[in-house]
Amino acid sequence: MATSLRGICSMATRGLLDELAAAYAQRTGVPVSFEAVGGIDAARRLADGESFDIVALASDAIDKLIASGRLDAAGKVDIVRSEVGVAVHADAELPDITTEDAVRHAVQSAANIAYSTGPSGVALLTLFERWGIADEIRNRLVQAPPGVPVGALVARGEAALGFQQMSELIGLEGIRLLGPLPQPIQIVTTFSAAPGIGTSQPAAVRALLDFMASDDSAEAKRRHGMAPAAQR
Repeated sequence: MATSLRGICSMATRGLLDELAAAYAQRTGVPVSFEAVGGIDAARRLADGESFDIVALASDAIDKLIASGRLDAAGKVDIVRSEVGVAVHADAELPDITTEDAVRHAVQSAANIAYSTGPSGVALLTLFERWGIADEIRNRLVQAPPGVPVGALVARGEAALGFQQMSELIGLEGIRLLGPLPQPIQIVTTFSAAPGIGTSQPAAVRALLDFMASDDSAEAKRRHGMAPAAQR
């Protein structure tokens, strides 16, 4: 039997994977621990040669690590689909975000706008470019440092409007989660997981991955503001 499994994940999936790890350990007796860091930092550490039994990051980051020989392609599974939400300070007036036009107006009206370093942040900047407001708001953009929740900047008053994965905004003190972006401009990130090359416990990792992708994990995923990912 495996003794323990060590993983690394992005901040967006921290709460979910901690819950799934605890449930898996209770079922099997195999302890699982995930270190949650900024997705960019996690990818850098893997690229620099640090090894883990299991890695859970945005799917494109997983694919790059597979291509560089750090992760096992055959073991990759998609875990969740995660949408971007919008938050304001807990005491702020609540802007309308029910339509694309309403979100654009909220952005243009905000004193400053916080976004993440992850794939959702890149997609958000692309959206601002498409709207033709990138230059107008450039000096009001605040990028959260890797590993720092956008919601923390909003709660401290460093940003009036914040955009990040719903899972990272749910339950955060000091903010009001307005909800997800409307579907026409929703930014969806698929998070995947794969075994690290050279893990000494491949069977245990495989069993954990199967559990993380199973229907038994669906309720936890929804509770954390995400949806089960369709398997490829």
